[in-house]
Amino acid sequence: MARKPDGEQQLSAKTLAQIKSLRTQIDKYDLQILKLVNERADAAGEIGRLKNETSSEVFNPVREEEVLKNVLEANKGPLDEITIRAIFREIISGSRALQKIIKVAYLGPEYSYSHLAAVERFGHDVEYMRVGSIMSVFEEVNRSHVDYGVVPLENSTDGGVSDTLDMFMRLPHLKICAEVRLRIHHNLLANCDQEQIRRVYSKPQALAQCRNWLSKNLPHADLKDVSSTAVAAQLAQQEPGAAAVASRQAAVKYGLRILFNDIEDYPHNETRFAVIGHQEAARSGTDKTALMFKVPHHPGSLVDALDVFKNNKLNLTWIESFPAKTESRKSEYMFFVDFEGHVEDPKVKRALQQLEKHCEQLVVLGAFPIATVS
Repeated sequence: MARKPDGEQQLSAKTLAQIKSLRTQIDKYDLQILKLVNERADAAGEIGRLKNETSSEVFNPVREEEVLKNVLEANKGPLDEITIRAIFREIISGSRALQKIIKVAYLGPEYSYSHLAAVERFGHDVEYMRVGSIMSVFEEVNRSHVDYGVVPLENSTDGGVSDTLDMFMRLPHLKICAEVRLRIHHNLLANCDQEQIRRVYSKPQALAQCRNWLSKNLPHADLKDVSSTAVAAQLAQQEPGAAAVASRQAAVKYGLRILFNDIEDYPHNETRFAVIGHQEAARSGTDKTALMFKVPHHPGSLVDALDVFKNNKLNLTWIESFPAKTESRKSEYMFFVDFEGHVEDPKVKRALQQLEKHCEQLVVLGAFPIATVS
């Protein structure tokens, strides 16, 4: 006699019959879903064949955002937005892979926040390349060893990521073709108890985002900077008395206990990542444009440049200054901004023409669909 699954042995015969009937329905739904998913993949494959005739890019961030927006707006539950987004992200990823397996570089190892952002954007049907620095991500894209790279651009607590801004100045021809907004929840990982922790490893930005919590709860622990949160988790696994500030996924990957959840000081901590490549993203209707520019070194020059955005009714969504790499002894800065609108919008075109008159250097880093936080 077949043994009933655990938890069902005490159920009545009537309840078991109802469960059996519902499971039969689920089996039918599964086959219907499978049929529709494969029919969808066939249609996507045909689009790919048509694209190949014109050498069009396989990754289309505008269309992918449109698909996600359509299904999320139509979703009436009971599945929540996070679940629906994850399901369709992988359907899109698998369909894209029928056309071409794209290559994506990220700051590794696996389960760093850059890796999680890359998976959030591209899904799992991708050939991922983990590298050791943000500079390496840019270089792999620049040399066309990969199709795209994912790099952190700014954090809601700490502002712009200096290594990324520096590389945009070094390789200004690379374009931002999409963005990923990832809610960052830091966790304290270790295989020892709190009172035994003598050292805490993490990326400098992660430690900074948890500085108040760490000073209050681990005042005697040494804080050690490493290249990524995933590397921190590896070290915490190997070293007695060590802990890491990292993601939940890193805890699972490296066999660490989560001693404390969500230790970030700011509850709405978020990092925005840029997807970099060689392509320009098409206009979607809800876009951002990113620029970097340098103004003359005299009073009022920055105000004159920013007035262009005000006069053209363009809403700035980000502004960051960064030391310019010049031979001059003057303290000159490069300014990074993004604003609502696409470079193909008439008023954006007009604004860029006006802005150019006030700048010594002006580079459009890209225009891309506005992302929602994941």
